[in-house]
Amino acid sequence: MKPIIALTSYGRYEKDLSNPWYKEHFSLPALYIDALRRAGGIPLLIPPGEKDIAAILSIVNSVIVTGGADIHPSIYGGNSEHPQLTDFDRERDTLELALVHHLLEVPKIPSLYICRGMQILNIALGGTLHEHVADAIPEDIHRGDDGVWRMHGVRIKPKTLAASVMGSEEISTTSGHHQAIKELASDLKISATAPDGVIEAVEHKSAPWMLGVQWHPEITAKEDPTQQRLFDALVKEAMK
Repeated sequence: MKPIIALTSYGRYEKDLSNPWYKEHFSLPALYIDALRRAGGIPLLIPPGEKDIAAILSIVNSVIVTGGADIHPSIYGGNSEHPQLTDFDRERDTLELALVHHLLEVPKIPSLYICRGMQILNIALGGTLHEHVADAIPEDIHRGDDGVWRMHGVRIKPKTLAASVMGSEEISTTSGHHQAIKELASDLKISATAPDGVIEAVEHKSAPWMLGVQWHPEITAKEDPTQQRLFDALVKEAMK
């Protein structure tokens, strides 16, 4: 039987899909679903606003916390007035933070955290973020000139879950983020870094399969086996 994989969705106003009939939408880019289906998983979207997380975790075999808009800085003691911040979705923040805490109580459920998801993981465990990573580095390699995608290399630390899963210690990633981990949560360890030292992957020190990546593996997973392996490994672990 194929495992059921829960994915968090965008918030109701996060992507403007409004039309004359419907103003609010919960959505997610199809590339996440495509990569998950190639891995053999059955996707189940979890929209912001869900309250009974224990019930959700009772019917799924794994969880992916996806990318998206900025997390409200008040949650991690940041500057809510920073001019580079995007719109916020407090409903989504609430769901995903609670989801991390519930997953820590059910360590048998493997979980993958992508971009914003990795930031949520760090904040949920007590870490902080750079509100705008370009403020802290001399050259921003993490976004393209249009503010979206850019490819750059990442070095993965040997003998980590990330290295084991991806089968390589040197990879090329697709990034599109303007925030990054500032203070690492004490329960996490660094699995990978960018050439400028920005943290690119983390994993939990004691939970058996709790992995976060700052880049977007779904973008190139169809053509790049190292990126598809993140989804493959998650589904394989979920089948156990």
